[in-house]
Amino acid sequence: MTRIISVANQKGGVGKTTTAVNLAAALAEAGTKVLAVDLDPQGHLTINMGCRRPDELEHTIYDLLTDHRVNVGDVLLRSEGMGLDFIPANIDLSGAELQLVTEFGRESILREKLEPIEGRYDYVVIDCPPSLGLLCINALVASTDVIIPLQCEYFGMKGMQQLQRTIDRVRVKLNSHLHIAGILPTLYKSRTLHSQEVLDLVKGAYPDLVFPITVDSSIRFAETPLAGQSILEYAPNSPGSRSYRALAKAVIAQGGDGGAVEVSGTAERPRERVRAARG
Repeated sequence: MTRIISVANQKGGVGKTTTAVNLAAALAEAGTKVLAVDLDPQGHLTINMGCRRPDELEHTIYDLLTDHRVNVGDVLLRSEGMGLDFIPANIDLSGAELQLVTEFGRESILREKLEPIEGRYDYVVIDCPPSLGLLCINALVASTDVIIPLQCEYFGMKGMQQLQRTIDRVRVKLNSHLHIAGILPTLYKSRTLHSQEVLDLVKGAYPDLVFPITVDSSIRFAETPLAGQSILEYAPNSPGSRSYRALAKAVIAQGGDGGAVEVSGTAERPRERVRAARG
């Protein structure tokens, strides 16, 4: 069975694309067959895959969603460096929500379009836009799992409540199989008390959902799109690479059962620092 994982958070700048790209690359590195889907009109995942001019692409996810004649095979591209396939996006996608509003079954169009690849890939990783609009709803309806990158700042934590309500509504109305695979603390600054306190609060509020992994804030992540590489290729021995390999290991270990999985990773030291700060 293909597991479809949406990387979602309505707040921008929390590491959604970074997580989608590097989780997909880490899963591929682990020997699984992976498809990454860019569902953000900014096209950042597409650029990170090495596509320098996404606006010049003949077919993108926009065509897949809005043209019944276009199938998933028409829009697939390949990242040889990362060893995975991807569906690109560009600014055209910003107009898709208006076109989909009048469509019958508009919330499930992406799910229907992805049905032909069921079983062809082990994992599909969807980079969602920073909103809770129709594109994000389509991703959640198509998915088996959601990973929520959560910036270790107070406002990032507050936004979790709205996102969780949306996920709950999708589960009740449109996709009963959807579950939260985990919350991933991102942009973590281990030397700041604020990051430590927020991480502690998130673990207290969602004790069974927080991955025991943190993705530290690093300039390396900002450099990878220019190189058209994942952090695993660009800086294979960096803390960021270790974090995303640990995340891939956790996702694989989950199977289809859900729930956070204890794995070794960079979260052990932050947890010790939080306890020390509290003491």
